[in-house]
Amino acid sequence: MVAFVVSIIVTALLALGINWYTKRCPADKVFTWGESMLFATYVFFIFWWIYGVVPHQWLVWADSELNWRPDRYITGPKLFWTGEQGVVEWALPFTTTYQLIRDFIAVGIYIVALGGNIAMWRSWQQRGQEKNEPAPTSEYGRPLIKDGVGS
Repeated sequence: MVAFVVSIIVTALLALGINWYTKRCPADKVFTWGESMLFATYVFFIFWWIYGVVPHQWLVWADSELNWRPDRYITGPKLFWTGEQGVVEWALPFTTTYQLIRDFIAVGIYIVALGGNIAMWRSWQQRGQEKNEPAPTSEYGRPLIKDGVGS
């Protein structure tokens, strides 16, 4: 568990580093060859970390300490209307193992990482652009016009 939590903390710190540099770097900056190689190495390290280390640490933790094996089935508590079956066995028409849940969580880690990857690239590409403020509107929803403009 400690290794998985530390991998999540390192991921957050790496993302904060990119966010900090995105806010600090002007959009028209010309990068030198050395800066480009340094940042490419940093981004490659982040990809390796997020898509390799974090899911690996999750799978190792789930296999070892949580003991989510393919021979352990999710049954849920036994209630008076389920008979000898657990609630999950009674409610679902298929058997579910802990390994299946473990793999779904690993896929979720990949999906969240991909979403974060897209968000970071979008923020990098849009740095330095002005954000358009919506035009003020009247209480009826029509745009307000200054006196003398547009006549």
